[in-house]
Amino acid sequence: MASKGNVAAVLHGIDDLRIEEHPVSPPCKGEVQIAMHAVGICGSDVHYLKHMRIGDFIVNEPMVLGHESSGVVAEVGEGVTHLKVGDRVAIEPGVPCRTCPFCKEGRYNLCEEMKFCATPPFHGSLCQCYNHAADFCYKLPDHVSFEEGALLEPLSVAVHACRRAGITVGDNVLVCGAGPIGLVNLLTAKACGASKIAITDLDEGRLAKAKELGADYTIKVESRDGKEVANKILEQLGTAADKTIECTGAESSIHTGIYATKSGGVLVIVGMGKSEINLPIVNALVREVDIRGIFRYVNCYPTALAMVASGTVNVKPLVTHHFKLEESRKAFETSASGEGGAIKVMIHCDQ
Repeated sequence: MASKGNVAAVLHGIDDLRIEEHPVSPPCKGEVQIAMHAVGICGSDVHYLKHMRIGDFIVNEPMVLGHESSGVVAEVGEGVTHLKVGDRVAIEPGVPCRTCPFCKEGRYNLCEEMKFCATPPFHGSLCQCYNHAADFCYKLPDHVSFEEGALLEPLSVAVHACRRAGITVGDNVLVCGAGPIGLVNLLTAKACGASKIAITDLDEGRLAKAKELGADYTIKVESRDGKEVANKILEQLGTAADKTIECTGAESSIHTGIYATKSGGVLVIVGMGKSEINLPIVNALVREVDIRGIFRYVNCYPTALAMVASGTVNVKPLVTHHFKLEESRKAFETSASGEGGAIKVMIHCDQ
């Protein structure tokens, strides 16, 4: 069958995002074709727009952006039985090989053959029609909105981070950074039973949003001295953090995370900044602070969906701005600048 027309937001170069036709073919075996509805803008999307690369992932040819998404199944490929035309679905954007040792042991996020939306050389889902592996599409209950479905992607990052940290009932938790990922980690840590949560940021508006979402303590970062900020946190929290989730990737903030975590505690680094940084590693070693990384998420979408569907986590307040697909350039400008207190900018592809 011949491919058909499909309007998409295509990245051609630095600050060169074009709304243009992008071909889409019928779904292959094991795939569904999705009429896209909601696509959230992630910091990685903005980074590609501004730099055309993230680490070793380099955009060498035009690429459709977007990976936080949901829509309606419009066509079903051969062999797909658990989804039908008309089903509303959230899309887990990474599709692994399913056969390598990492996939077989349940850590498919580490698969070296991962095909991830809007990560070169694979196109994303900021378009009208998009084909995706059916087993990485999750049917949404009627009461869960398309926007909530799109937000399962960043929420899954938080689920993975909190699992890696081992956050449980009664923990004192520190979240470094009150951007979208920091805020979903705040929500998830509360859902895991954390008793007290402190959160840091440079921006008072984001700290106010964190307070609205349930943070017990908000700390404005006014120094690049990680130990100084940590002392401020310890003073407010009244104790060192049992578990810390670092969401900025900034070297000074990682220092803060180490100093503010109790001896024997855990620091999970979510934010990705420079490829090489200096750390007060001896401080962490002699106090047995475990430093763990995460990469995306694994087996987290069902949990994230259950949290939203049950009302355990409310992600709706994170969405601050709405745009049509044809307004994607303005949407990205808003997300990049933080204009109007932007936290999560949502693009609606069905309008």
